[in-house]
Amino acid sequence: MTFVYKIARTKQEFSQIHRLNYKTFVEEIPQHDKNEEKMLVDKFHNENTYLICVKDSKLIGMIAVRANRPFSLDYKLPNLDEQLPVKPNNPCEIRLLSVEEKYRNNGKVFFGLAQLMSNFCLKKGYDVALISGTTRQEKLYRQLGFKPFGSQTGTADASFWPMYLTKQTFDESLAGRILKEPVSFLPGPIKIKESVKTALGEEPTSHRSNEFSLTMSSVRKKLCKMTNSKHVEILVGSGTLANDVIAAQLSLVGGKGLIISNGEFGSRLVDHANRAGLLFSKIEREWGVPISKTEIQKKLETREYSWLWAVHSETSTGMLTNLEELKEICLTYNVKLCLDCISTMGVVKLNFKDIYFTSGVSGKAIGGYTGLSFVFHNHEVIPNQSIPRYIDLGMYAHNGSIPYSHSSNLLGALDTALQKYENDDYYLEMKSRYQLIRKYIESIGLKILTPLEHSSPAIMTVLLPEHISSKNFGDDMALQGYFLHYESKYLQDKKWIQISCLSNHEEKKIVKMLHVFEQLLKHYMKVGKPTI
Repeated sequence: MTFVYKIARTKQEFSQIHRLNYKTFVEEIPQHDKNEEKMLVDKFHNENTYLICVKDSKLIGMIAVRANRPFSLDYKLPNLDEQLPVKPNNPCEIRLLSVEEKYRNNGKVFFGLAQLMSNFCLKKGYDVALISGTTRQEKLYRQLGFKPFGSQTGTADASFWPMYLTKQTFDESLAGRILKEPVSFLPGPIKIKESVKTALGEEPTSHRSNEFSLTMSSVRKKLCKMTNSKHVEILVGSGTLANDVIAAQLSLVGGKGLIISNGEFGSRLVDHANRAGLLFSKIEREWGVPISKTEIQKKLETREYSWLWAVHSETSTGMLTNLEELKEICLTYNVKLCLDCISTMGVVKLNFKDIYFTSGVSGKAIGGYTGLSFVFHNHEVIPNQSIPRYIDLGMYAHNGSIPYSHSSNLLGALDTALQKYENDDYYLEMKSRYQLIRKYIESIGLKILTPLEHSSPAIMTVLLPEHISSKNFGDDMALQGYFLHYESKYLQDKKWIQISCLSNHEEKKIVKMLHVFEQLLKHYMKVGKPTI
């Protein structure tokens, strides 16, 4: 059976919720009066978030979560907080747990709702969940991790236990023990190998020690071999630091530059250049639209530019710029080429020969930990006192990339992570994952933003139908244990959702994610626009 788990948001879903509510809490458990419409709108309906299970767009089960005090138990138990065995900081209440009778023997529905509830509460930061659990289903509630406290309430026909749930009680329950680990399709951080985790946990060593110098030398050699670059400096900081360092170096080059921008990170290069006071022009296009070789040539043939700065792969769109084409154009017009390769380091084979400066990072595809960044260069760089010390690339080059305090743990983890690039297997595996996911997404009628010939194998941008919010869709996927990239404002504004291929998941996990994606999409298409 194919069940879809999600947050209820549409008129059709709410109508079914009111009918199941009536069937359960009027006809089965007599708590409310009967009515001709056979619908029961909960008194806290406007405050509830309904977590639901549907099959073929028919409601199968539901749970309501609410965080506003007073709770239902506040009315039933005087001094509720004093009676609680735990002291919550951010409690919520769980109400209206109900499953259609014909599906009650299917444990998947109950446990699926419980896991949905757990993921939702963790995302919201709730630390304790309270419930009035009917004594008829006490065994089930205990299997979900609820613990009774206080004394029974209600009537002979409808008696209830006050119960509470914490992350610990859920994790120790049957539902918690069978909960699958979330599967991330985010562009970072990616799944870290055990050997890299072990390296990070080693006892720290001084950045002034001979041992540290040897590790630094090893890492720099591996990075240069991997990219066919003469030199690389390793900085303690993110990719933003590396690009600031490049901007500072370009201030020494003089002359006018050209920046290419057709995505979020191209826009950031423009910002880096503005903050560094650089003189430049730019070629800007709509996000996801390739900038042609002819357009760039037309600019450079004026001979007024001394450098060009571009993003090799736009994470914001999934677009990949033709690296060899850029190198050829810049060599022709004697223009210094600088690249942001933060999203392509370790994704595709790179050749930095004839590139003036390139930025990269230790996280993302490489699979080290975030916190180190790289600046590659093919010429000698010397210190320059007109540049602030921390972003003076010459200081790093002059001191073997160790001018200031460094992290032996991050460096050791990076050294271990780079071992997977001793052959081309990782590149081929990523390309295979990309092809599998793209083929499936296109087969269900969705479009990928960038044409295949201009696409990075690291990430793809999926265009959802106009009426579907990428935030709502991404939230529902996350509640089912699949993390997609959608929480950046620029993605939500454009109603885009992204799937990264960086983490090395088994094919069956990828196929399962895609199946859940497809079923959720079908449900969204049937129920129409949300009402909330």
